Amino acid sequence: MRVTVNFSLKRSKSRADGKCPVYVRCTMDGQRFELSTGLFIIPDFWDDKVQQIKGKNEESKTLNKRLDKLATKIQDAFNVLDSTMDEFTIIDLKDKVLGRRKSTGLMDIFNYTVRDVESKVGVDYSKGTYSHYKTTRDRLGEFVLQKFKRSEIPVSMVNLDFIYSLDTYLKIKYDLKPNSVLTYHKHLNKALKNPLALKSNIENPYEIFTPTRNKTNRDYLTLREVETLRKKPLKTFRLSLVRDIFVFACYTGLAYAELEGLSFDNIYQGDDGNDWIIDDRSKTENRFRVPLLPEAKQILKKYEYYSENNTERKLLPIRSNQKMNEYLKELADICGITKNLSMHVARHTFATSVTLANGVPIETVSKMLGHTSIKTTQIYARIVDSKISKDMEKIIDILQKDA
Repeated sequence: MRVTVNFSLKRSKSRADGKCPVYVRCTMDGQRFELSTGLFIIPDFWDDKVQQIKGKNEESKTLNKRLDKLATKIQDAFNVLDSTMDEFTIIDLKDKVLGRRKSTGLMDIFNYTVRDVESKVGVDYSKGTYSHYKTTRDRLGEFVLQKFKRSEIPVSMVNLDFIYSLDTYLKIKYDLKPNSVLTYHKHLNKALKNPLALKSNIENPYEIFTPTRNKTNRDYLTLREVETLRKKPLKTFRLSLVRDIFVFACYTGLAYAELEGLSFDNIYQGDDGNDWIIDDRSKTENRFRVPLLPEAKQILKKYEYYSENNTERKLLPIRSNQKMNEYLKELADICGITKNLSMHVARHTFATSVTLANGVPIETVSKMLGHTSIKTTQIYARIVDSKISKDMEKIIDILQKDA
């Protein structure tokens, strides 16, 4: 690797007195930067071929010496970097020439962010969020290595081209949809706003770049499908257990994280004399309150004396989310359900088929789900055909009475 230095006259930037600025261009490893030398020359006195000022008078000699000195300074800066660093970029060279301190590394900044998230698990972040940040770090590192053939780059190199390239890399390499890639962008954007990055005085490309976000059609089960699942005879305890937990979630709206931590301490008797689940969402720490429907009570009673529950004061013997989702796909095949079952589908089912479709106001559903905004509830919940049909029947009755 070597550096080449060239001088040129920027005739397009001429001043009122007719003089034009002399620029220096440095090229290294296919990348380059340009800087003004601070010299202004009448175009007739500039020699493009030798890249110097014409004439042998003292002024011309002095100005040409300044150009030679600058070229030497750039070459010396390159030599220092080449002898002291295993890897460096054109940005490092530019910073060295200008006397700037070395730009902070992107991966250093992201590692700082990951450590910050880790320190706040259970306070501001969940374990799942921390895990997602670590995944982003690993894939960001892979991308940097593939694109730049090195494990670290200055954060100053994270420009709009970098973001677009990362976006394409994640979608092609990992077959991720836009909404999944959005999470990676959110994590990187957060890293670029932390104190280490801000000290580097970089321009955050996310002020210009807006990640693509697609509207999603979220699967849910109808009550008939839930009943098919609930009543299906199963030969193994493994599948029966996962089925029961899934159905319980369909009738309570609890997400996996809340199901995993559900204990006897979360059951309260309400003013109505009925049992309620009251807890804080691990994701947002918003409190949710859900009355226990008969179908959910039956499942809790079934596992009331289960040894694993009694030992840990749990209400249900929850398996890992990965295993639960794996077994749910097996259950779907057995029950003839073509939808892609996961634990989150149960939450959608509660919001849609169990509550909204039966006339429960969306404000009430939002409280039971522990959402901070009804807008979030609207993403989960949809008005199903049965609800539309019931509403239209009311209109038909009104029209017939008026006829």
